[in-house]
Amino acid sequence: MKIRVGIVGYGNIGRGVEKAVLAAPDMELCAVFTRRDPGEIKSAVPALPIDAAAKMTDEIDVMILCGGSATDLKEQGPYFAQMFNIVDSFDTHAKIPEYLTAVDAAAKSTTAVISTGWDPGLFSIMRALFGAALPDGVSYSFWGPGVSQGHSDAVRSVACVKNAVQYTVPIDDAVEAARGGGRPELTARQKHLRRCFVVAEPRADKAVIELEIKTMPNYFADYDTTVDFIEEDEFTQKHASKMPHGGTVLHSGRTGAHEHVMEFSLKLESNPEFTGSVMVAYARAAARMSSEGIHGAKTVFDVPLVYLAGKDRAELIKELL
Repeated sequence: MKIRVGIVGYGNIGRGVEKAVLAAPDMELCAVFTRRDPGEIKSAVPALPIDAAAKMTDEIDVMILCGGSATDLKEQGPYFAQMFNIVDSFDTHAKIPEYLTAVDAAAKSTTAVISTGWDPGLFSIMRALFGAALPDGVSYSFWGPGVSQGHSDAVRSVACVKNAVQYTVPIDDAVEAARGGGRPELTARQKHLRRCFVVAEPRADKAVIELEIKTMPNYFADYDTTVDFIEEDEFTQKHASKMPHGGTVLHSGRTGAHEHVMEFSLKLESNPEFTGSVMVAYARAAARMSSEGIHGAKTVFDVPLVYLAGKDRAELIKELL
């Protein structure tokens, strides 16, 4: 029997999730739920008002939440976890423990896998794995160059911002220092630059917008950040089509007298499509865990790899182990 999936939110991630679900032979996409006019949504399945979801608890096995962390998920996560198994990509790292607690309180009889994707998500797993293998060591995470969906969403949440995109750019000298071993001490500001391209509403006070972006805690306050205001035509031509991203996790550690460096990297042509694909794998896991009575809020650390794959355990062992 196929896993029945619903999507909440039909932005970049929602469309990426849709492609991944439609490509999964063990899944069926049932509906897209939106706060916009459903008639504006061009999806492969019916688009419905978000309030209609509460009446479809018997028709959907996993709800994949595709809203932004800055405003949407902190409300939607606990709300939907009361009714559905859920998966999301909540990515405000500093607030994950608080968010996990809120979702766990709501997920009494459901399974909620939060903060999936690639960071948090795959990169989190690598940091844990590398640290377990080389506990006498230090991990470094570098993101980009590319579009950060969470940070772009945070910029778009600023008053009088019509549209925006944020590029995270790793500083080459910092990457090479980490890759060379020796455990250099690097601050957030030393590791990355953040570039924002913003389309402001007419007559908006751009100085106020820039200040709010640059001082935003958890997103930009700890980084050297540039804010470039551009017209909508330029935004559409240069920043709206592709959303590349990627990054690297490095771990420098010691065993006895020997130094080692471990590395995991991603190069993504489409950040939202890749993120959506990872979320769909965790939707499979959420459905399987729920069927076994494993309920409550979970993270990527709590999900065994065998639950993620479209193959069964015996196949994985034979083909990959």
